[in-house]
Amino acid sequence: MKKTLKRIGIAVAVLLIAFFAYAAYVFGTYYRLPDKLTLEVMRNGSNSYFENEKKVETGKYYWIMTYNIGYGAFRKDYSFFMDGGKSAWAEDEESVMAGICGMGEIINNVNPDFVLMQEVDVDGTRSYHVDELALMNQFVKGYYYTYAQNYDSPFLFFPPWQPIGANKSGIVTYSRNGIADAMRRSLPISETFSKLVDLDRCYSIARIPMEEGKSLCLYNIHMSAYGSSDEIREGQLSMLYEDMEADYRKGNYVICGGDFNHNLKADGDGNVPEWAYPFPRESLPAGFRMAMDSAKPEDIVHNSCRNTDKPYDEESSYTVTLDGFIVSDNVTVNYYTNMNWGYEFSDHDPVIMQFRLE
Repeated sequence: MKKTLKRIGIAVAVLLIAFFAYAAYVFGTYYRLPDKLTLEVMRNGSNSYFENEKKVETGKYYWIMTYNIGYGAFRKDYSFFMDGGKSAWAEDEESVMAGICGMGEIINNVNPDFVLMQEVDVDGTRSYHVDELALMNQFVKGYYYTYAQNYDSPFLFFPPWQPIGANKSGIVTYSRNGIADAMRRSLPISETFSKLVDLDRCYSIARIPMEEGKSLCLYNIHMSAYGSSDEIREGQLSMLYEDMEADYRKGNYVICGGDFNHNLKADGDGNVPEWAYPFPRESLPAGFRMAMDSAKPEDIVHNSCRNTDKPYDEESSYTVTLDGFIVSDNVTVNYYTNMNWGYEFSDHDPVIMQFRLE
């Protein structure tokens, strides 16, 4: 009996030491990038793509797309463990690559002037270490682009049946026109244990020069989803609005797009998952509006995101519009639609908008 108790005691001690060592590793390696970080502006393609570059002009129509690519994992038969599904990883490396290539083809076919992407993994256990930015760059050529990291986790041992592991991901802004400068802003996030899944939320600002010293300011955002409180939501929007208003007061043109992790439609109610909280339209500052309000109703019937508690089922899966654009009132929206790809390549479908700067 004494030997048995001793063995049990040793086993418990070993488990406790392992637990506290792992906790020290996770919290010891956690970090956030500094706020107001200058981003490198890169070019994708040969010099011939950029020979006839022009500044953005008023009175001309441009196309912009926002697309959360779900790190190439969220195919229509995929379910995610944090939504009540089963998986933390993509099915396999081939599935990830096929998904990124499929989304790259969509972007090629639309051929927008500007593209905002979210959940672009550059090295992740969950995406089989596929460099998705490098792969996407095989399709989205002839663009300037910036990458802003918003996720860099230590190895996370949950869920136990398929640990999500260590992952590095970010948001990417592409522009046919030259980007004069770009900045990464660190959003406020929870300081509780949930920060380990939220990590380093941010938005980026890419300023594209125009005549007379003005700029088209493209904001690319991916707001918090899981474990967000009203305080965090309000803090993130308040910070975003402050920057947008500052650019607008300078006479610039402002377009903010991405995954807001809020229901953007005006008919939203409170009986929804926490990641689909109704967007507080009343909080929009003067001079700004939801771009989808200029859309024809039939063009936004399809929602931009599905719940991933189970594989996608057209009849029963919960869907909601989380993705879209906010524009300043010197931007005219000519066309706007939630594209319907049936969530073939991601749990999000892209949103596209044609606009004119007044």
